[in-house]
Amino acid sequence: MSAKPIYVEIDVDSEMDKLWEATQTPSLHEQWDLRFSSITYLPSEENEPQKFSYQTKIVPGWSIEGWGATVGSHSGKDGARTSSLHFGTDDSISIIKEGNGYWQYKPKKDSITFLTQYTYNVNFGRIGHVFDRFLFRPLIGWATALSFDVLKRWLEKGETPATQYIRFFSSWLICFLFFIVWTYHGLIPKLLYKHPEELSLIQKGLPFITNQAEWTISFIGIFEVLFGFIWLFYQNKRKLFGLQIIIFPLLTFGAILAERDYLIHPFNPLTFNLSLLTLSIIGFLLSKDIPSATSCKRQRERD
Repeated sequence: MSAKPIYVEIDVDSEMDKLWEATQTPSLHEQWDLRFSSITYLPSEENEPQKFSYQTKIVPGWSIEGWGATVGSHSGKDGARTSSLHFGTDDSISIIKEGNGYWQYKPKKDSITFLTQYTYNVNFGRIGHVFDRFLFRPLIGWATALSFDVLKRWLEKGETPATQYIRFFSSWLICFLFFIVWTYHGLIPKLLYKHPEELSLIQKGLPFITNQAEWTISFIGIFEVLFGFIWLFYQNKRKLFGLQIIIFPLLTFGAILAERDYLIHPFNPLTFNLSLLTLSIIGFLLSKDIPSATSCKRQRERD
């Protein structure tokens, strides 16, 4: 059974020529498309497909190089355009072997529907097909959709792709940090080991539940682990950052009120929570109106 093609569609409020230039000019295309680090047009003859080479950096010092050919055309009285694509790589470590697809530009009353559909063959036999189906194809589809939204925001709002990606990945890096912080502090000192200082803090801060201190610690630990996982799955991260801007000062004040000696400890609640509060403020500012793959349609509407 062949793999399902990747489909991405988005409406862009732009002039046709401006959108065409941003997607067909290599120096512009490589700025917004997360799938490519560089694109270079190769010399070609008249009336022949435009050949190009591309490079995708996986990690520093490791990149995959490939080849391709594209043909752009105008079709229809409504001014729609199409760009067909044939691509592949001879790099033996690439999951992609060879593929094809197209871009379409469909004018609407106040915008242009920009869409792509493409698919490819994979290397590494059955293992490659399994890896592609469950990990790589969803990932490259997500990268395509995110790139389309970055392009849209670039043309409509003027924010450069580089700035958008810096905000996007910085915001997600902070989110992942909070996932680690909350799950670690809920799981290790509260659920697995019941650290004495955790018990002491509860007993001093809430003396009326001293006999239920261990149960209280367990409940708080479960809540912190769940809150940590919310950072991975909840879409509106800005609300979570805003919530933490309120929570961390309260937690700091409560810990110091329960035990003032904590102020002389290394990595005490004051300095630790102040750092997390600062990161929450930075995340709150960065996460405003960031690009998102969810802005795109991922399935073609039936005719």
